Amino acid sequence: MLQEWLIEIGKGIGKLFVNPLFYWAIIFIILSGIKRIKEERKYFGTKVFDILFEWKDTWSFSILIGIVYSILIVGFGMVFTYETILILSVVMILLSLSFRFSFLSPSYTIGITYVVLLIISSYPEYFRFLQMDGEVNFIGLAILGGLFLFVEAHFINRVKRNGTFPTLVKGKRGGWVGKHFIKKTAIIPVFLLVPTGLIEPFASYWPYLSFGDEHYALILFPFLLGIEHGIRGGLPHKVAQKLSMSMLGLAMVVFGIAVGSIFIPALSSVSIMVAIVGREWINYRERVKDLQKSPFFNHTNDGLRVLGIIPGSPADRLNILIGETISKVNGIKIQSEEELYEALQQTGSFFKMELFDLDGEIRFVQSAMYEGDHHELGLIFAGEPYRKLNK
Repeated sequence: MLQEWLIEIGKGIGKLFVNPLFYWAIIFIILSGIKRIKEERKYFGTKVFDILFEWKDTWSFSILIGIVYSILIVGFGMVFTYETILILSVVMILLSLSFRFSFLSPSYTIGITYVVLLIISSYPEYFRFLQMDGEVNFIGLAILGGLFLFVEAHFINRVKRNGTFPTLVKGKRGGWVGKHFIKKTAIIPVFLLVPTGLIEPFASYWPYLSFGDEHYALILFPFLLGIEHGIRGGLPHKVAQKLSMSMLGLAMVVFGIAVGSIFIPALSSVSIMVAIVGREWINYRERVKDLQKSPFFNHTNDGLRVLGIIPGSPADRLNILIGETISKVNGIKIQSEEELYEALQQTGSFFKMELFDLDGEIRFVQSAMYEGDHHELGLIFAGEPYRKLNK
């Protein structure tokens, strides 16, 4: 038995490399980074984050959770047809073409897949070209949706203070104000059970969610997941903490209903509906709350509020954080970016900054000034876009 499992694991890994979704996911991550860098150069005249930053720091957890979920899915015995996996792959590719990471929430990818399969199974005469030979595991899909909503909540909760993406938008009064995007994407490799293979049932209860087949195979599926939220009225990492709690609550409800569908199959449709409507409600509620607030990254009377920090820059090494306000440079009070750099040019080989943190407390940072540093501190502020200023 062990030999059959090892063979199917090897074959399952090989099937990853014949799935177009795997290659598109890599292309999607690269193209998203290129698109974002173009916008950063447009607004700030420089690249802020590396091309793969949306994917950075996700792969280790993705592999870990992929292993855990693979054990749960295979151990429980949830079998999916190849047609189900094909349609899920197509849905993920189509939704990602918009380059909006929010569309890659499991609520939408699995939810839309569920709806498409429901239509196909209800009207098979119109979809004979798909050759749907087996029944659709709607219960398994619903449980899968709940499981991956927990992953989405986790990635939102992991957002760091200097790890979100700054941009500029027009304010209500026509001026330019700062805005941040919480953006992450991940490729989560998870083993799924499919019909026809070398694996035989190892217990009377296994596989628990199957449809008549007695031999099974494995396929390593690259689950593409994304998150995206725009924040203008507050600090993105604090908003992310509240968002993650909302997503955790939604995941618990969806997963609970999906598990209940094992006993009452109709509940699988309810769980998918709750997943889609709940995700839309969370998006809507946060968007409305954000628009009701005054822009946070705007000009203040106390000095310059930091909109962004370029990783690896002197500002990053000095541990300056977004949302802090630079009030003085070597005792010189500043109110604009021009005054900041003029003050730095007058400081010689050493500078000392006075900042207000989020609690309004004063703190100081100081450093030696090296050649070129006054142009490359890595500080980003709200203001007129770079291209507009240089036309």
